[in-house]
Amino acid sequence: MRQTTPSQRPIRLGRIGYLNVLPLHYPLEQGIIPGAFEIVAGPPAELNILMDHGRLDLSGCSSIEYARHPEQYRIVPDLAIGSRGPVQSVLLLCRTRPEDLNGKTILVSAQTHTSAALLDLLLRSHIGVAPSYQTGDATALLASGARPEAILCIGDEALNLRKHPDYPHRLDLGEAWRQWTGLPFIFGLWIAREDSLSLRREEVTEGARIMLRAKRWGQANLETISGVAAQGSILNLEEMRSYFAGLVYDLGEEELLGLRTFYERLAGAGVIPGVPELRFLSLGNLA
Repeated sequence: MRQTTPSQRPIRLGRIGYLNVLPLHYPLEQGIIPGAFEIVAGPPAELNILMDHGRLDLSGCSSIEYARHPEQYRIVPDLAIGSRGPVQSVLLLCRTRPEDLNGKTILVSAQTHTSAALLDLLLRSHIGVAPSYQTGDATALLASGARPEAILCIGDEALNLRKHPDYPHRLDLGEAWRQWTGLPFIFGLWIAREDSLSLRREEVTEGARIMLRAKRWGQANLETISGVAAQGSILNLEEMRSYFAGLVYDLGEEELLGLRTFYERLAGAGVIPGVPELRFLSLGNLA
């Protein structure tokens, strides 16, 4: 069997498998913005592993993945997923107040790395409690009748569970970060592997340019995106409009300051060895 060389295969693009990136991927999936990718979808934690192991060339990933291996990656400029306040889909759901969680166990989704690190920072340094954590599937556990003291859920699961009657206390992590720092929070970045750039720089760079074109289309057509997303969702059209309106897809000066502040606080807590240099992919002409 003839093997495909790296130069012959499409760029391997990681797609975060959540509703929040629909504005970026809908124009690609519908052929509105043309691009030939081999798309691999999954939760951020899975894409982090695939990127770290060299099985993707370009991907949306947890912000903390870049901080753990900055020498392996370049950041795609002006492309992110975050919020400047309530994010609605990264939530700590509690049976009691978050201030009462000292010594209690929080169930954390295995799909997240950045949100788990952010939650621990917020609880220990901002709210002043020291819980423990257990990884698990919140939706399955709740369906079994179990009721953990508190749950960190992200993405579509958070949207579905955010009004659960047994969890009257909710901490929106995007809003809590804004209250703590006054800054946006960047949950995810788009990054390219250095070795992929060494082998196929122009193709990977063009892939990043295509993602930016898709972002601009999605931002300009959020009403269409909201209508598509509301079909078959627990959220109605108005709720979907509110959800997308609260999300950040840019990586401007204020967002970068929020990202650097997160890295500084992670380093201060000993979660990462130091504050990484932000190294960006040079894109040249974005037209």
